[in-house]
Amino acid sequence: MSTAPLPGERVARYDVTARRDTDYYAVFADIPDADRAVWERAQAFIDEVGPRMQHEWDAATYPLDLARRMGELELYTDGLDHPDLPASSPLAAGLVNMEISRGDGSLGTVLAVQGGLALRTLALFGSPEQQARWLQPIARGEVLGSFALTEPDHGSDSVSLETTATRDGAGWVLRGAKKWIGNGASGGVTFVWARVQDEGADDHGAVRCFLVEQDTPGYTGTVITGKASLRGIHQAHIALDDVRVPADAVLPGTKSFKDASIVLYSTRSGVAWSALGHATACYEAALSYATQRMQFGKPLAKFQMVQERLTQMLADLTAMQLYCRRLADLESAGGLRPTQASLAKYHNTRTARRIAATARDLLGGNGILLEHGVMQHMADIEAIHTYEGTESVQALLLGRDITGMSAFA
Repeated sequence: MSTAPLPGERVARYDVTARRDTDYYAVFADIPDADRAVWERAQAFIDEVGPRMQHEWDAATYPLDLARRMGELELYTDGLDHPDLPASSPLAAGLVNMEISRGDGSLGTVLAVQGGLALRTLALFGSPEQQARWLQPIARGEVLGSFALTEPDHGSDSVSLETTATRDGAGWVLRGAKKWIGNGASGGVTFVWARVQDEGADDHGAVRCFLVEQDTPGYTGTVITGKASLRGIHQAHIALDDVRVPADAVLPGTKSFKDASIVLYSTRSGVAWSALGHATACYEAALSYATQRMQFGKPLAKFQMVQERLTQMLADLTAMQLYCRRLADLESAGGLRPTQASLAKYHNTRTARRIAATARDLLGGNGILLEHGVMQHMADIEAIHTYEGTESVQALLLGRDITGMSAFA
């Protein structure tokens, strides 16, 4: 049998997922050594597990061992400044977000949930006793954490949450439902945001957060199936059916919905970085493919239309990089405003969608194959475009800031 290629199949496989280190404006050329070391740990991890995650995504399975591995590599600290956590600058946190998402969006969401939401909530608002028990296990990935704010009937209007917390003797009773909760059925702990229902009490109607172990009676986390995005992480629909927790389950630093907003504002920067990672993967795949794919007797990269598309993608990608670097600088200086994070999230997720669509088109029929990465990133971008505040909500927050007038209902 001949080993020569069959007619019509000169190239059986295209190598388009390798990192190309695109940085046209040298935005990341002056990264401090400590931050670069964290970034390189994330790069080595994603290079190791990237191929596996294509299969996990395809099968819609959640590799819990990889979630724990990120904790072992100290990738969850997300720029938090806490004496009991490894030092991590906002720039290092952003680079990790970018790199993990460049490799796989599901793992990028694990990072956002475990570090950006759960660990941050505990570090900012937890009691000394709660932090002593749970901070290190969550940071190391030994215990998976989730952040339960969104409800089936309250997504963008999460301020209207209906889950209740009622005092009952020396403890509390939680009742309600939550949806789209990453790690909510992983066997760890959930930070549940609920409205106090206690007529006559000073905090009646206030929104507070409760640390709930997922094996508590009445807590049921059901994995949401049928997702076409972020298939390599499980999100849960949570039922809280008279869940009884002790008095010390409440995080004492949480007093109102504004505290939940503090966490969400912080994670919006992470989403901007995540979008940059997805877009980088799509652009680099398109560039690699254009240099390898032959049509009409020459590489796609020699066609004027293809060069114009690659140039537009690079321009968009460079703008995203500049947004993210400036975000990190502002946060390091203590001058980052919530709406600045909103603008970066608004811009970068929109731009990532455009880059992914152009890359998918440039790869032609090969663009829908998971082995080339672009279609998976394209699907995952749809999720980050929505979570941590939809495009419409970000626009209204920004509109209120620049006009001084609120358009919220």
